[in-house]
Amino acid sequence: MTQPHATHVTSDTRDADGTPAGQDPQGTTPAHVPPADLRAALTAELGGAARAWLDQALEEAAGRPGTHGPISLWELRLAEAGRRCGGAHADAVRVLILHTARADTEALTRVYDQGTADERRAVLHALPHLVPGPDARPLVEDALRTNDTRLVAAAVGPYCARHLDAHAWRHAVLKCLFTGVALDRVADLARRARGDGELARMLGDYADERAAAGRPVPEDLHRVRALALAPAGSGSSTPSHTTDDPHGKES
Repeated sequence: MTQPHATHVTSDTRDADGTPAGQDPQGTTPAHVPPADLRAALTAELGGAARAWLDQALEEAAGRPGTHGPISLWELRLAEAGRRCGGAHADAVRVLILHTARADTEALTRVYDQGTADERRAVLHALPHLVPGPDARPLVEDALRTNDTRLVAAAVGPYCARHLDAHAWRHAVLKCLFTGVALDRVADLARRARGDGELARMLGDYADERAAAGRPVPEDLHRVRALALAPAGSGSSTPSHTTDDPHGKES
């Protein structure tokens, strides 16, 4: 029987930004699914050979990290994940390996800097499970400077919502609009956008520029701008991020 979160991590058909087709983006990526649930889903979905490879890779990551030249064994397994377990499962597999290896910010940065785009995306998905503070913000900021929509979509996950300050977060929202990543991919969007007048101004300016150029304005821009124009705290008991402090505190 399929485990509860299996459909969150194992769709064979994905939209351009990596979301399983036809699904609500929130909660569908490995960044939103607890590692124990990722493991349960993969155990249910992988075939025998792939499951045995994953079990071995996780055992190596947990108990025998070792090295192979300058590279740890578990880092080598990240490169094999797609070939061994299939592209539909690769993100979840890589996040599990990173989590089991207890990769710290230094290791995550090394994997991000040296890895492929797929491995970089897995690092971004793993951040909320592994880095409690803002130390990995440079990785998110780097991904947001790219035009790779799958990296941008991974960058605006829960870690971004927790640790980017208001200025950087607003520009992350605009980056999604520039690159065609649906704003539903932005974690904690409603809470952070609500009552943010500066975000409303930026979205309005962007919409005006698009209209003046005869280009369509994304529909989700209007929805998020309406949130930003709403009074802070309306419709939610959770305070919005209206200051430049990542935790919403006045300086």
